[in-house]
Amino acid sequence: MERREFLHKGALASLGTLAFSPKSYSKILGANDRVRVACVGFSDRHRASHVPPFKALAKGMNFEMVALSDLWNRRRDEGKAFLEKELGGNIQTYRNNEELYSAKGIDAVFISTADFQHALHTIEAVKAGCDTYTEKPLAETMEDNRAVLKAVKDSGKIVQIGSQRRSGENYWAADEFIKSGKFGDIKMVELMWNVNQPGRWRRPELTSILKESDIDWKRFLMNRPADKFDPRKYLEYRLFWPYSSGIPGQWMSHQIDTVHWFSGLSHPNSVVANGGIYQWNDGRVNADTMTVVFDYGQGNKGFQVQFTSRFSNSAGGTKEIYYSNGGELNLDTNTISPNGGLREREAKAMGLQANLLPTMKIEGAKVATDADTGGDILTFNHVKNWMECVRSRKTPNAPIEAGYQHSIATIMSNAAYRTGQRVTFDEKTQEVMAGDKVFKY
Repeated sequence: MERREFLHKGALASLGTLAFSPKSYSKILGANDRVRVACVGFSDRHRASHVPPFKALAKGMNFEMVALSDLWNRRRDEGKAFLEKELGGNIQTYRNNEELYSAKGIDAVFISTADFQHALHTIEAVKAGCDTYTEKPLAETMEDNRAVLKAVKDSGKIVQIGSQRRSGENYWAADEFIKSGKFGDIKMVELMWNVNQPGRWRRPELTSILKESDIDWKRFLMNRPADKFDPRKYLEYRLFWPYSSGIPGQWMSHQIDTVHWFSGLSHPNSVVANGGIYQWNDGRVNADTMTVVFDYGQGNKGFQVQFTSRFSNSAGGTKEIYYSNGGELNLDTNTISPNGGLREREAKAMGLQANLLPTMKIEGAKVATDADTGGDILTFNHVKNWMECVRSRKTPNAPIEAGYQHSIATIMSNAAYRTGQRVTFDEKTQEVMAGDKVFKY
C-alpha cells in the first residue's frame, strides 16, 4: 500500500510540480549530501524523458547534473548547451566513460546509449562506484546479461532498469488483483505494438554528416565483432543486429516484463518466432514485422503469450490483455471484465462452477508509446523512484533482476527469429539454446 500511495500521489502531480515535500528528505540519512549525476550518452530519450522529471525533482532532493559522456563531439556540445539551459550549473563533457570515471566525483548516471551497450556501460558504472538508471533492454546477449547481473549484485549499487510500467499505478493494481487469486490462473496473454512511422529509428540527416573522425568507432563497438565504420549503425543501431534486436529489445521488453512481474515466472520455457522486412526496404537488417509465441509455466498452471508487432499499419495500436477462464484484464482500457469468461449455462452442463470476473476499472494512466514520451507520468514516477532509492538505498521498482529476466525473453525471441528454430533456456548454464547450440550472434 505504501508504494501504491506513492504512485497515486505521483500520478496527480504535473512534471512542473513536486509531488512531495522537500522537507521530508531531511529525515533521510545523507540527504544533505548532494548527489552528482552524469549523463552517459546524450540521446533523444535522455533529452525528452529523463531530463524533465529530473529537472522537477532535483532541487528538492538535492541532486545535480554535472557531467556528460558521449563519443560524438556534436552530441557533447549539444548536450552541454541543453543541460546547462534546462538545469543550470556547469556541465563538464568527456569523450568517453574512461575519462568520465577517472575524473571522480560522480555518484550516479543515466545510461541511454545503444541497446547492446546498456549492460556493458552499467558494469563500468557500478565498478566506478556509481548508481545507475539504465535504459532497456538491459542486454542483447546472455554473456552480457550474466556479466551485468553479477557486477551489479557484487557492487551493491542501486540500478533502476528503464521499464517504467513498474512505476505505473494501473500496473501495480493489476499485479495485486492477479496475485490475490481473484483473477484466476493466467491462461493466455496477447501483446501488440503496431506503428506506421517510416521515420521511427531513422536519422537520415545526421547519418549524412557523421564522419568517422568525429567519434571513436572502435570504442563504440565494445565487445561486438570488428566492423567497418557505418554512420547508420552508429545512429540507427536499432535497425541493425548485433547492435540491437530491434522490435524485441525496444518494444517487447516492456510488455514481456509485465508477464514476468504478474506471473512470478523468470523466463519462458520455449519461444518460436517469424517475421521479416515486408515494408521498409531501406537497408535495415532487423524485422519490421514480427510475431513471437511463448510458452510459460507448467501443466494446468501453464499459459501462452503471443506478441505481434508491425511497422506498416498502426491499427490496433498497443495492447496488453491477460485472459483467465473467468474473463480478461485489459491494460489498454484499464478494465477488468467477464468478457469471454465461462458462462453459467455452459459450466452447469459440464458440472463445473462458473467464476466470472466482475466489471471494474483499474486506476492509472494509459502508458505512452509514441516516439516522444517526455511527458508521461510513468517515466516521471520511475525517475523519481530511482532518485528516492539512491537516497534510501531501498530496492527500486525495476531492479537488476527484472532487466535480467526481460533480457532472457528478448534474447530467446531474437534467437528464434534469426535461426528459425524453437528456442529454449538452459537453467543450469543460463544460456539461450537454439536447438542444441548456444545462441550468441
